[in-house]
Amino acid sequence: MAVAASSVAGPRLSGNVRGALWMLASAVTFTAMTTLIKYLGADYSAALQTFYRQAAGLLVLAPVIVRHRSAAFATTRPGILIFRASAGTIGMILSFYAYQKMPLADANALSFTRTLWMVPLAALILRERIGPLRIAAAVAGFAGVLLMVRPGAGGQFAMGIPALAMLAASFLFTFTVIGMKVMTRDHAPMVLLVWSAVLGAIFAIPGAVIDWRWPSPRDLGLLAAMGAIATLNQWCYIKGMQEGDAAAMAPLDYTRLVFAAAAGFLLFHELPGVWTMAGAAVVVAATAFITWREHVMNLRAAASSSTV
Repeated sequence: MAVAASSVAGPRLSGNVRGALWMLASAVTFTAMTTLIKYLGADYSAALQTFYRQAAGLLVLAPVIVRHRSAAFATTRPGILIFRASAGTIGMILSFYAYQKMPLADANALSFTRTLWMVPLAALILRERIGPLRIAAAVAGFAGVLLMVRPGAGGQFAMGIPALAMLAASFLFTFTVIGMKVMTRDHAPMVLLVWSAVLGAIFAIPGAVIDWRWPSPRDLGLLAAMGAIATLNQWCYIKGMQEGDAAAMAPLDYTRLVFAAAAGFLLFHELPGVWTMAGAAVVVAATAFITWREHVMNLRAAASSSTV
């Protein structure tokens, strides 16, 4: 009977296939979120949008916080959590500003520099051993960034201040990833999520107050949708990484470059330039190599520990 039932239901998808579907859903939801950020940017500043984004995430987690109370905030290192949340909030404001002011494809390409920043920061903060191949890939990736921003005479950049804002945001987001690596050694992921949501909403208040405006019912719906989609995007990404092999899933995140370029062209009449595409190709190749190399090193470390 079990065999007959399984034959009727059809073959079960492999973990990598399920993970790939979740990662594609993550890319689509991320594009939907950034499209709303750009669309609403004419009337709502990046700081104000960040507040609504953080408030929406806090509302989603409110039932968990109420149900578990003290356990949700249990920590022995609040300083790291506070620093992580502050870096993440500032990074979010800067990235929202970049998505508002830049073509979606350009901003998405620069957002991948987070992986490049991980190389030097992991060596300095986490004391990880970084080999020459990963160093060379990081250098090549930053060369790709220079192709996109193209600093010229007088220190002017082709993409201007928004591009620098995205680079700074990616740098700050790297600290949130490193903080997560440090804290998950002895903290549950839900604790990190709760602290990030609560502190993120609090830290976003000052910037929101400066640019405050009451949204119309229509805009409130769009802002709420943006926050909900952002939460859904995080869920899809986590599920993709859980279901499939990390080394196979990470490159699929680059499909959001394709979706972003399509959304930018269809909705905002944006067309990436040759230099942007060339630089983005270098950045994607470098970050993909760094991800693969880290996966190989993790496998070797696991194999050596199992033989001891």
